[in-house]
This record gives sequence, C-alpha cells and structure tokens, in this order.
Amino acid sequence: MYLIDKKTNRISQIGKKTFKEADFSERKNLQEWLANEPSALGEDLLIIQKEFDGFDDTSERLDLLALDKQGNIVLIENKLDDTGRNVTWQALKYASYCSTLKRDQIKDIYQKYLDRQNISENAEEKILDFLGEKSFEEVDLNNEQKIIFVAGNFRKEVTSTVLWLRDKYKLKIQCFEVSLSKLDSQYLLDIEQIIPAKKEVEEYMISISSKNREEITVKARTAKNLEFWTAFISESNKKNKLFETVSPGKDSWLGCALGLSGISVNIVVSKSFARSEVYFNRGKNENKQAFDFVLNNKIEIEKELGEPLIWERMDDKNTCRIKLQMEDVNIDNKDDWQKMINYLIDSSEKMVKVFKPIVDKKLRAHLAKK
Repeated sequence: MYLIDKKTNRISQIGKKTFKEADFSERKNLQEWLANEPSALGEDLLIIQKEFDGFDDTSERLDLLALDKQGNIVLIENKLDDTGRNVTWQALKYASYCSTLKRDQIKDIYQKYLDRQNISENAEEKILDFLGEKSFEEVDLNNEQKIIFVAGNFRKEVTSTVLWLRDKYKLKIQCFEVSLSKLDSQYLLDIEQIIPAKKEVEEYMISISSKNREEITVKARTAKNLEFWTAFISESNKKNKLFETVSPGKDSWLGCALGLSGISVNIVVSKSFARSEVYFNRGKNENKQAFDFVLNNKIEIEKELGEPLIWERMDDKNTCRIKLQMEDVNIDNKDDWQKMINYLIDSSEKMVKVFKPIVDKKLRAHLAKK
C-alpha cells in the first residue's frame, strides 16, 4: 500500500506490520472486526455466534458462525499471521458438525448470541428480515455449509488442499488474506480474497475446467464405442462369427487374428470413415519386409477380393497398412451405424478370406527364411 503526495506527485510505501508487532490478537481484535463488519468478506453475512462451542462430544470452538443470503451456514476461521498446516482439517470437522443443525437450533444459537451481546431483539425476526422471508416455518436453512479462511499468510499446504476440495468435491471454500499497515498513529487493514480471485487461481480453475471437459468428452466417446461394438458383434456373430471371441471395447477398433503374431485384420470407426485393414505391427524392419512380400501379390489379391485396396507402406512409421474404407460416415451419428456395421461385416470377412492363407502360410514361410 502506498501513500500519494499530490504536491510532489510521488508515492511512498506505507510501512507493513505484522499483527503480533502491532499487539493485535486473533480473538480480541480480528474476530471482533469481522463480527462487526462481516461485509468486509465480500458479501452480506449475518453473524449468529462467536466462539461457537455447541458441538456434541467435543470442546472445540469455531471462531465465527454466520448465515449467508441463501440461508447457508458459513464457518469463518481466523488465523493472524499464519494459517498453520491443519486449518483445513479443522474447518472440515466443524463443517461436518454444523451440517446437522436444524432450523430451530440455528435460531436458538443466534438468540443466545444476541442475549450475550445484550441485544434485546428476537433471533427469528432478525433471520427473517435478513433473508427477506415472512414465515420461519417455511424458511430454508443450512442446505449447504460454506467455509471462509481469514489469515495473514496462507501456507501452500492449505491453498493446495482448498483448491483440490473446491475442484474435486465442489466444496464452497474461500480464502481471504489480511495485511496490516501503519500510517502515523493509525493502522490500516487490507482484506484481499485470494481464492477464488487472483489471476493465477482463475487460470488454474480454467485449466481444471478444461481438463474436466476433456474427461467428460473421453467418457462419452468410449461409452459410444462400447455401444457400437456391442451392436456390431451381435450382428457379426449371426453371419460369420469372425469376432465371436472378441469382447466389445471402448477403443475405436477391434482386431481379428490372421494366424501370424503381429498381423491382423482390424476394423476401425471414426467421425469420418469406417474401414477394414490388414495391419502389420511386428517391428519396423519386419513390417516393411512383410508388406513388400504381400504387395508382390497385389494383382492376384485385388482380383480375388473384387475391388482395389489402399496400400500404405508408411515409411515414416513403424507399422504398415492395407485397407478398404468407407467415407462420409460418422460414429457420432447413430443413423450411420447400420450402414457402418454392414460394411465392416462384409469387408472384414473378405479381408480375412483373402489374406489369411497368404499370411498364415506364404508370409510365415517367407519370414522364416530371413
């Protein structure tokens, strides 16, 4: 924080102080400041108790207990110059304790607070006025619990845990960093919300959100693949049983053995095609040798197959491929599924019939000589 001198058009830094140096305490000072001015935490809050110790079977005390405008319980934990390592665990315990509080219990807690403060007002009426409701019997309280941490310094153990709890479990947790400055004989308090607020935190949450969207997309895609292959195998088994021993999977392909390890007929689906292919995956050198050997039989193979093939030696890759392919079909469009299934059943049957004798006998003998 800087002081502006309008005459000289200069700024000078206002001296920072720790709460300990200024002889301020957590309970007598920070807690009182927030109890009397809860809007400093960025929203309208109704403080209903200080040093709340109404938990069963424990003597633990919660710094401040409040309600927000939606009637949710808000737990406020204050730490002066450092959060310590265990503040998140402490607050989660308190939240679990408070989760069972009923409407009348909340009213009684607030009434005790008012009485202790010598405030001669009715807790029920004040809660209704704060929430803008008319009937206490119909008011909705404590659907959720929120946690607010206030501290002079947040350890990484705390911020990391808070971000994880917010992202993974959608818990409503906020962190406010407080700092103290001194100007002449007066002290200035600065309260900054750091989670969620700072740019780096927002970017972190955006990246997490993107990751979640990607995970959702992957799950949807794998579920669709599983559904498609289940339908395919069911129909395929009625015709040729080539994939009878294959389980439907979540990938975009299924494989059928040709009798030689590393060489198979694969069927593949995507957003733009469906294809059957002879796939060579035995190691780069052997793949190229096997492909070249089969390619020497190209005329006879395509004549028996009854249509031309697409031959892909793929010199820049380890694998090789010989394929039949149907264009302009989309796995995401269920209207295309039957056409894709019919094509894959017929094309894979032809590929196995033509290539299995070549691979299992001629190619096997050829590779054995190398």
